[in-house]
Amino acid sequence: MKIKYYILAGVLCTTLHSCVVLSPKKYKNLVAERDSLSTRTTSLEAQVSALETDTAHLHHQIAELQNSYNTLNASYNKLNDNFSNSSTKVTQLSADLQQREQRLKEVEEALKKRDAATAALKDKLQQALLGFQNSGLSVDIKDGKVYVSLADKLLFPTGSIVIDQHGKDALVQLAAVLNKEPDINIAVEGHTDNKKVHNLGQIKDNWDLSVLRATSVTRFLTDAPQSVDPHRLTATGKSEYQPVDTGETPDALAKNRRIEIVLSPKLDELYNLIKQ
Repeated sequence: MKIKYYILAGVLCTTLHSCVVLSPKKYKNLVAERDSLSTRTTSLEAQVSALETDTAHLHHQIAELQNSYNTLNASYNKLNDNFSNSSTKVTQLSADLQQREQRLKEVEEALKKRDAATAALKDKLQQALLGFQNSGLSVDIKDGKVYVSLADKLLFPTGSIVIDQHGKDALVQLAAVLNKEPDINIAVEGHTDNKKVHNLGQIKDNWDLSVLRATSVTRFLTDAPQSVDPHRLTATGKSEYQPVDTGETPDALAKNRRIEIVLSPKLDELYNLIKQ
């Protein structure tokens, strides 16, 4: 409205200053021009008001967009930090996985070496003890170990803990192989059937019988001339509690009366790998 008043004042001042008497036609033209200017002024004021409103709206939108940008930028920075942390963890896990895979390969190689050594040892023992395999001697592999099983009839007279000559001959052949394999641990296990011991003097029960027969074999192997290193040997008695045949027939009972010599390759390398 102020613009309109300024225009009208200007027109009036111009008119009065000129001190010219206007004709009706000029007067009408001047009034028409005034009205046109007034209309244009009103339109301009409306446009200015609309622009001011639009400007305020745009400022509001800019502020909202700035807030959204700030929020998104903060989220991005947080995600970027998380990604960096995750990337570091992935790198670490990848390195750990490679180390584990390498250790697994090393353990597998050690197991292959053990199995190869065990198989080779079995072959050597079977060749050395070939003449005794029809007398109750067998050589088998179980759980990575070689089991030399000797029936009691091959080693001892009935109810005795004294090794007879046939048994000594077998143990001499066994000792010759063991002395060539210094990296083999040796466990001598005595086993009995489930029949009670009667009239055996110092031998009170099957525990005594199994232990004393195991120590008799151990002592023979370590004595000269066999001279197996005693540090490699362990003697144990299992009594009747680890039968190979649970039957009650004479053949089943005979299978359970035995000496088992368990040969285990030293696995220090494998144990060290597993503990890492």
